[in-house]
Amino acid sequence: MTGRAVCLIGPGHVASNPRLVKEADALHAAGFRVRVVSGTSHPLVEPLDQALLVSRPWRAVRVTLGSRWGRVPRVARQRVSAGLVCRGWVRTPAAVAWSESELVGRLARAASAEPADLYIGHYLPGLYAAWKAARRHGVAFGFDAEDSHVDELPDAPEHRGRRAARESLERALLAGCSHLTAASPLIADAYERRYGKRPATVLNVFPLSEAPADLVSTPYQKGEGPPTLYWFSQTIGPGRGLEAVVAAMGRMRVSAVLHLLGIPADGYRQRLEAHAADSGVRGRIIWHAPAAPGEMVRRAAGFDLGLALELTEPVNRALCLTNKVFTYLLAGVPVVLSRTPAQQWLAGELGDAGLLIDLTAPAVVAERLDATLGDREQFAAQRAAAWRLGRERFNWDAEQSVFLASVGGLPRAAPTSLSRCVSS
Repeated sequence: MTGRAVCLIGPGHVASNPRLVKEADALHAAGFRVRVVSGTSHPLVEPLDQALLVSRPWRAVRVTLGSRWGRVPRVARQRVSAGLVCRGWVRTPAAVAWSESELVGRLARAASAEPADLYIGHYLPGLYAAWKAARRHGVAFGFDAEDSHVDELPDAPEHRGRRAARESLERALLAGCSHLTAASPLIADAYERRYGKRPATVLNVFPLSEAPADLVSTPYQKGEGPPTLYWFSQTIGPGRGLEAVVAAMGRMRVSAVLHLLGIPADGYRQRLEAHAADSGVRGRIIWHAPAAPGEMVRRAAGFDLGLALELTEPVNRALCLTNKVFTYLLAGVPVVLSRTPAQQWLAGELGDAGLLIDLTAPAVVAERLDATLGDREQFAAQRAAAWRLGRERFNWDAEQSVFLASVGGLPRAAPTSLSRCVSS
């Protein structure tokens, strides 16, 4: 071993985890040898993975679900593990990790096959796989808490067994982490309260290279079309605040159009369209297919307002700052923030570039959106404020130094730039 290798592990597609991709890019540029171990499960995301990996210089090992019959014993083990850990009968790290994902064993084996000086897990299956690989090689491991994973589940009787299981896994493994990061200050607070160990906060921001060259003037600003509201996610579904925005659109004086990018959950497109018809905005929702991660900032730049519609339940949604917010800012798009504790804090940092709303009061939301879009001179100033914040503060070029400092301690080769991709 030369002492310069880091292996990043996540259970999902690399194209669905831009945070992991940014970490891999930063480590490679800083001189580390980087390996990424990731899962694959969704055929619609597969082309995005392929396109992303072609452009990357680090090696990717992708763990598939395998054949239908090959999955049978793994699915059975996952179900048995889930039953045992939820009842509190077994709470070993292996049992809890298996209850979370049928891929966890394959992830751990693939990671262990990649010798490294540091293994960094994303999500709970990635944490377990990093721990297992680090134990095998006698090296360090770390964890990136993009969410407060215990708080992703409601604090209700039917979820308490699984919440306790997740907490037992994190408590057992985080004590040994040499690297620990979180995606928002409030998530870091939650981990510190629960485990007495504070992660470094690394925001979900994006590289300046992904931004448009100049601040975009939208068709609405040029008087060539209606104002546009924009929201994106891998999955478009209920519990994301979209119904409240559609209801507010029906009360607005300005005829705004809502653009949604992602894969609709089963039946959700029909339900939201029916809600739009009931709200008097039939035909004013435009659906877009998923786009490559590296295109997301530039795709956002042509819309007028970006929607960050987090709810307060489960608690994790109240604590998180999603990549949506920082995608919009880097694109020069003002952000409409639902009133959660994390986003209320961020609104104070954004000034004119942020608009805080209460999703439970659609009439008030309508008034605020009308006021924002109705004053074109002020709206142009808000877009300029968002652009400045993205260029000067909320970008990965600045934020990656926090991540690299947390990695710390490992010898590095001479810094290099992104070049060609090696993948398998």
